[in-house]
Amino acid sequence: MLKVEKLNVYYGNIHALKEISFEVQKGEIVTLIGANGAGKTSTLQAISGMIKASSGAITLKGKPITYEEAHKLVPLGMAHVPEGRRVFAQMSVEENLELGAYTIKDKKQIASDIEKMYKRFPRLKERRKQLAGTMSGGEQQMLAMARALMSRPEMILMDEPSMGLAPILVQEIFEIIKEINADGTTVLLVEQNANRALQIAHRAYVLETGEIVLSGEGKDLLSNEQVKKAYLGA
Repeated sequence: MLKVEKLNVYYGNIHALKEISFEVQKGEIVTLIGANGAGKTSTLQAISGMIKASSGAITLKGKPITYEEAHKLVPLGMAHVPEGRRVFAQMSVEENLELGAYTIKDKKQIASDIEKMYKRFPRLKERRKQLAGTMSGGEQQMLAMARALMSRPEMILMDEPSMGLAPILVQEIFEIIKEINADGTTVLLVEQNANRALQIAHRAYVLETGEIVLSGEGKDLLSNEQVKKAYLGA
């Protein structure tokens, strides 16, 4: 589904991503874990065209997308749920969902998909006319995920979906990610909560200062001593 080869990203003189290579197979949940500043968000932003790669190659379903503009990736089947949710604060929940479907022309399909989102995220239905900026962090996270799903992506990138949420909501968000994947959407997940991320991931890559230092199946990295000490508080 996704292949990243020898990807380099610079911010001025800072070498943020150093020759990183990894892949995501169709139907997988793959997670990137690492400390703050390791390059996780930069990786997702380079993949989705939010920042430009300095060099390297990124392909989606075999099609080169390394220097493709972000908005052109949505019709190709990719969606990005950014860090910090980035909902349209002055628009209602329903308007946010409608904007998520901007690449879809069939109005009946959009209406049907909005109803599906309300079924998956009942709290959004209760707040369908409410301004998105007035909702809680957890509700905004659900809206950001639902908005991304409105484009019917084959692959979804998620950046820190559990950040700042109460433990009970963290549990709910991870259950929803598993459901989205079970419905056939491939997931690339960046997450500070390494423990929860590794529990649901098929495979994982560990980033340190812009380099991949470890990779393996999620369950194997959960029991890896190096990972336990560095990221799992063991």
